[in-house]
Amino acid sequence: MTVLNWPDLRNARDLGGLPAGDGRIKGRALVRTDNHDRLGAAGIAALDAYGVSRIVDLRWEWEAAKYRSPFAADPRYRLRPAFDDGLADQTPTDSYGQLVDHSRTRLGAVVEAIAEAPAGAVVVHCHGGRDRTGVVIALVLRLAGVADAAIAADYARTPGALPDTVANTLAHIDAVHGGVEPYLLGGGVTGAHLMAVRRRLTG
Repeated sequence: MTVLNWPDLRNARDLGGLPAGDGRIKGRALVRTDNHDRLGAAGIAALDAYGVSRIVDLRWEWEAAKYRSPFAADPRYRLRPAFDDGLADQTPTDSYGQLVDHSRTRLGAVVEAIAEAPAGAVVVHCHGGRDRTGVVIALVLRLAGVADAAIAADYARTPGALPDTVANTLAHIDAVHGGVEPYLLGGGVTGAHLMAVRRRLTG
């Protein structure tokens, strides 16, 4: 995991290097950040120089309209709200299980956007880079074989994030949905998409 000092972003890091099964997550494959609406020319140039091939914005439509991304018209950009409408006021501290239960199709669409990205780095972000981003990163890292303890430790590097929140969320998915893979398949993700995510992150 590498903290990225990209101008105008407060919570950007590359997930490369995390242990994943018998290997590690590749560098410049998956990056998590906070909102991009503050990005100036230097920040935009930093993303371009990093080889970013896709930007997946997890915010609701109203957020994306109010705090417009400088990449909104860029062909690399995908707006894929992570949680269903009406859940904006729910920010649990112990688990995202209820949010995940109600947002299966939306989260499936996020994973598809990652799986279908061209070669290069995929950037995933919401507003602060904690809650929605934390859930999505946890799902794809689990798919790639990263242990829950390492996923929770990465999540906790974001200010205000407690490791048990994402650990409890993964445990909830296991108990209620039979694991991350069955959960995503039930949300419309194909087996080919799951394999594409694994290849992207681990080669």
